[in-house]
Amino acid sequence: MKEADTIALPHLGPEEVGVEDPWGEDRAVRPAGERAAAHRRRAPHTSRWRVAAWLVPALLMGVLGAVRAGTPGLRMEELATWRSATSSWRDSWSALYGGDGTTTPYHLLMRGWAEVFGASDLALRVPSILALVAAAALLGATAARMFAPVTGVLAGVILALLPASTRYAQEAQPYALTLLAAVLATWLLLSAVDRPRLWRFAAYGGAVAVLGLGHVLALLLLLGHGWAVFAFRRGVAGRWLVAASVGALPAAALVWLAVRDGGRIFPMSRPSLTALAATPKELFGVAALAALLLGLALLSLPLRYSAAVFTAWAAVPPLVLLLVAQVTPIWSPQCLLFTLPAWATLGAAALSRVRARWSVGMVAVIALIGAPVQVAARAPDGHAQDPRRLAKIIDGRLQPGDGVIYGSGDAGNGSDIRNVVAHYLRADRRPADVLPLPAPVVKGGRPTAGCADVAGCLRGVRRLWVIRVGERTDPVPPIGGGAEALLRSRYHVAQVWRPTGFTLALLVDERTDL
Repeated sequence: MKEADTIALPHLGPEEVGVEDPWGEDRAVRPAGERAAAHRRRAPHTSRWRVAAWLVPALLMGVLGAVRAGTPGLRMEELATWRSATSSWRDSWSALYGGDGTTTPYHLLMRGWAEVFGASDLALRVPSILALVAAAALLGATAARMFAPVTGVLAGVILALLPASTRYAQEAQPYALTLLAAVLATWLLLSAVDRPRLWRFAAYGGAVAVLGLGHVLALLLLLGHGWAVFAFRRGVAGRWLVAASVGALPAAALVWLAVRDGGRIFPMSRPSLTALAATPKELFGVAALAALLLGLALLSLPLRYSAAVFTAWAAVPPLVLLLVAQVTPIWSPQCLLFTLPAWATLGAAALSRVRARWSVGMVAVIALIGAPVQVAARAPDGHAQDPRRLAKIIDGRLQPGDGVIYGSGDAGNGSDIRNVVAHYLRADRRPADVLPLPAPVVKGGRPTAGCADVAGCLRGVRRLWVIRVGERTDPVPPIGGGAEALLRSRYHVAQVWRPTGFTLALLVDERTDL
């Protein structure tokens, strides 16, 4: 009797992929010994790619962030940073108690920065540029660790090419530093859950503290981290919970101090259909890029561990914020910028599974789609406001005895608008502020002029400049009461200018000749 033929089945080693892991994602999270052995077999080729994974994104982000970084004028929020950076330390600390106290840690940081490097427009934006450079490099290294080195290169490059990244790299605001803290916290979390040590969880808690101090809403990232931990690393869930809770305490204390005396946490709004429709453009810079990255993110499935971490990072915070915003007006697309690295990584994970020419071509498409926005963002009015042009108009037409009033009900009770004049006009070329800062407004009430005798304050002022935020059909600000009536009866509008983001008008007393 002839023996039956036998078939030798090959052993599926750790380098093979299984049916449940068709993309081989679990190879990136094998035990440390297996990873080290595989790395030695692939060196030195893989080592060069791992260096490229952080170096290429860092160089690209550095170039894009530095190009014409000082050209756009400082917008209202940046001018608040300038004001804090040029104020005394005592005034900077006092902002903790009332006002927008949650930005105080960033303003204190910028106060120290300005002490060394100055408070020019470019100097104030350099920390944000450096933060995005570090974030792109660290994201490349993180994606290389979780997926493959080529994925790291693509993730960092995509992040650098997004118009929103370079836009906020050129803003003196805490968003860039918050984004860096989000990438750092995720990097430290992955290290801590893979090789649990007390110091690693302590480092993660420190990164969470920086994240919350950058922007309290960025702590929504912890919900994404928690989902990934409880889904894939339950053994360290308790230690993660302690580290995350301790890290969130400084931000909680900051919020308590800010709201204790009636201050606000940040500008708030409800997510209307119009606001939601505009969110992709505001978050990614171009709505088409949002759709493209969302499509690529869907191709990053199945939700194995590597993809799940970034999926939770990208999707959980916006969904939770949207749900909370149904109860309280807390919606702000800018607050979700810390999710951009996750979207970039999911897109890179999808592109790394196709042929090199296709992935390179898609990266080129991303660059081309974002190019017009990149160019526009570096114009003098690239940040949606042109304070330099406003100041130039006043400076070229200023006459002795001119006064100025501000749209106290437009933004920041008028104080931010005053920063435009204070920053961009020399002291001897500024019109006199005829109405001081408005008195505190009772909740639900109308803004009021901060001058008890408005007629007396306007006595002898023949020409009056009016500065308001936004494009207004009526240049006279709604200051209410007798002050507004006096302005409308005594003065007529001689001329109106609308530099981007502002309405500037010259009012002349009708009782005198022009």
